[in-house]
Amino acid sequence: MSEPLETIKFSAEEAGRIVRQSYGAIVPQGMGVAKSLYDPDEIAWLPVSVTMYALGLGNPIRYANLQPGETVLDVGCGAGIDTFIAARKVGPTSRVIGLDMTPEMLERARANQKILGLTNVEFRAGKMEQIPLEDTSVDVIISNGVINLSAEKGQTFRELYRVLKPGGRLVFSDSVVNGQLPRSVLDSEAAFAG
Repeated sequence: MSEPLETIKFSAEEAGRIVRQSYGAIVPQGMGVAKSLYDPDEIAWLPVSVTMYALGLGNPIRYANLQPGETVLDVGCGAGIDTFIAARKVGPTSRVIGLDMTPEMLERARANQKILGLTNVEFRAGKMEQIPLEDTSVDVIISNGVINLSAEKGQTFRELYRVLKPGGRLVFSDSVVNGQLPRSVLDSEAAFAG
C-alpha cells in the first residue's frame, strides 16, 4: 500500500495571495520564454511590452485549432501574449477574453491592448475557481502554466467546463508532478508560485 501524498499547507486564500503577490511583482526577463515557445511569425507583430512578460510553459494555441467566429477564454492571461495571438487567429468579429486575478498583470494587458488597437479583446479580473462568465459561453478555453497554481483544482475544472459550450475545447499547457515533493518544497511560498 502506498503512502498518501502530502499536500501544500496553504489554504485557497493564502495560495491566492501568494500568486497575486508573486506575479504582481514579476520583473520582465527579456524575450527568452516567448522565443522558446512561439514561432517567430506568431510573435513578430507583438510589442516587447507583451513578449517580455511571457511566463507560460507551452503554446496551447498551437493545438487549439482556433476558428473565425469563436469565443475564446484565456485563463491566467498575464500580460496578454496568448490572448493577443488568439485574437489575431480568430479575427476581428470574434471575441477573446483574458482572465487574470493579478491587478498588475491586467493593467499591463490592457495597456498592451491599447498599443495593439485590438477591439475583439477584453480583460476581466477574476479567479479560475470562480470564472465571471455565463454557463456555456465560450467555444475554446486556453491556459498556459496557470492551472497548477490553483489550490482547488477540482473547482477550477468544474468552472472551466461550466463556461465551455457543448463540444467546446479546453487546451492547456502546465506542469505536472509525478511523485511526492519534499515537505520543504510543499511549504515554500516561493516554490508554490514558481
